[in-house]
Amino acid sequence: MNKKQKMIKLTAKRAKARKNKHTAPTIKKYVSKGDRAKALAQEQAEAALSGNKPSDAEQSSVEEIQEIQAEPTDTEKA
Repeated sequence: MNKKQKMIKLTAKRAKARKNKHTAPTIKKYVSKGDRAKALAQEQAEAALSGNKPSDAEQSSVEEIQEIQAEPTDTEKA
């Protein structure tokens, strides 16, 4: 490939790169477990202050925990 062809190829590549503008990724950044716990505690505190019931996801997790605790731990048959 001669020098003129290389220059044409390079300028075409640069023109193409100028067209393709970078867009921000739509993937959310990582949130640590501690930060998630803080956010959940803050939401619960706000819900308690406003008198609202907890959200469905929170309510279902509380119900699951209560069901697990209600099951008998003694597995022996009489």
